[in-house]
Amino acid sequence: MNYLNQQYARIRKALMTAAVVACTFGAASQAVAQKVTPPPTSTDITVPAGNTAFLVGHAFGSQGYTCLPTATGGTAWNPTARPEATLFTNFFGKQIQIITHFASVDTNPNDFAVKPVSLGGNATWQSSFDSSKVWAVATGHVDAGTEAACPNSGSIQCLRLQSIGNQGGPNGGGLLAKTTFVQRLNTKGGSVPTTACSVGQTQLVPYTADYFFYHADE
Repeated sequence: MNYLNQQYARIRKALMTAAVVACTFGAASQAVAQKVTPPPTSTDITVPAGNTAFLVGHAFGSQGYTCLPTATGGTAWNPTARPEATLFTNFFGKQIQIITHFASVDTNPNDFAVKPVSLGGNATWQSSFDSSKVWAVATGHVDAGTEAACPNSGSIQCLRLQSIGNQGGPNGGGLLAKTTFVQRLNTKGGSVPTTACSVGQTQLVPYTADYFFYHADE
């Protein structure tokens, strides 16, 4: 095979690989953005009528705590960082990553966002497929172990969060761009450490949860 034919072969292989990747990610995006049925929840964390769940991801992550002094001269663990997690869904029998969960500054606030925007960051979810984002704040909570959708006593709270900002991906992706609410349900782990601590000490506590994403009914 001469040099020119080798170059053509490389280009053809690269194009075929790109096509396979595009089809895979496209199919995966369609697979995760399907109708889902969240479990019944109490009023405190129920999403208002007019919104429908379209996506659920099972999260594996950690909640950060820092040991701070108390007013009585002792020390106590405080949740000084928002949870960080990776969300997965089942795709043809395989667990694939669909979303990352972290804290970041809301760069596209909506009418529900407090102004000025917190530079300390807000809870953020970003699509692993198209880089679209939603920022949200908690508007309701229940303690773990108090209802069927939040059954594991001693775990971090279950939450209802409302979108305070959305952003499409750089290439027009919109998986999370119209998200209105997020529910954190079925939490397990992540609660405040029970060990004694020294000021300045930090600890990450693992947790799992199910995150349900909603959009407004059309």
